[in-house]
Amino acid sequence: MIQILIRFLVGGVMVSIFALIGDVLKPKSFAGLFGAAPSVALATLGLTVATKGAPYAAVEARSMIAGAIAFFIFASVASWILMRYPFRALWVTLGAMPVWFAVAFGLWSVALK
Repeated sequence: MIQILIRFLVGGVMVSIFALIGDVLKPKSFAGLFGAAPSVALATLGLTVATKGAPYAAVEARSMIAGAIAFFIFASVASWILMRYPFRALWVTLGAMPVWFAVAFGLWSVALK
């Protein structure tokens, strides 16, 4: 229960800090990007270091980086398709999800195993 409270507090503070950073940057669409993902990752890594140690947290951090790379490639493919063809966003994102999974599991099998 105490871990949930710590995660809530650290995550809330970090969301506020990153939301302020996102609010200062242009365009304003960065605010959402900076509002959630970095704060949750930092809170999770902080708790992981405190409970399971730095080596375990290092594996978690590498996994987060691999997931971020995979998401970037997924988002790039989806946005490229959406900018060039008149497809619906729902079908493009669903169709591009295998790209995300392939890149994530590929990075995992090559670099993280």
